[in-house]
Amino acid sequence: MDANEKTDKIVEARMKLKHRFEEKMAQTPSLTDEKPRGTGLANRHGMPAVPVGQTVTTKWPVLDLGYKPNIPLDKWQLNIDGEVNNPIRLKWDDLMALPQVEDTSDFHCVTTWSRLDVPWVGVRFMDIAALVDPKGSATHVMCYGYDGYSTNVSLEEALKPDVLLVHTADGKPLTLEHGGPLRMITPQLYAWKGSKWIKRIEFLTKNQLGFWEERGYSNTAYPWRNDRYS
Repeated sequence: MDANEKTDKIVEARMKLKHRFEEKMAQTPSLTDEKPRGTGLANRHGMPAVPVGQTVTTKWPVLDLGYKPNIPLDKWQLNIDGEVNNPIRLKWDDLMALPQVEDTSDFHCVTTWSRLDVPWVGVRFMDIAALVDPKGSATHVMCYGYDGYSTNVSLEEALKPDVLLVHTADGKPLTLEHGGPLRMITPQLYAWKGSKWIKRIEFLTKNQLGFWEERGYSNTAYPWRNDRYS
């Protein structure tokens, strides 16, 4: 199968997933909240650019669990499994062979800072999901990092087109301190929902708590509702 045929298959599977989840995605707060809390001009989804309680910064503070795993690209791999029909293991070259997306989006940290208009390059989570074909029973994913971190995301949030697995930020390869070589970003949720140093995505039949969720952080993490803690 040549590259064009592979891309066509991914696009076809992506559209099936979009059709399956588009109604749920359309009803999520970051798209439909009638009274979002924040300031500034509307972002591309109609929400105030700066969510309630956030301060804009041009810097990119470093937050982690105290361990920064340095995984050489020739040793790196990403496992996608759980409630899927086609579990896979991607090596770095496999990841880079997938359709690459350039996007600019905002990054909202629960510790009250926001970094706006960050240019990213990476792979849509939806395309990763299209490869593995989630079963009809799948409702959530748990994302795991090489540092032992984990976080849960509902599929209607994870499948949004600006949720990416990124390897490039600000025009440069993602640095180790910010989760390189690959991390997930969730522009419509607080940033802890995007695992740094991501190594596994597990599709689940029900919601499960991740690292910070077990310690009192919100399951849903909507910035425009100040939805920081449970």
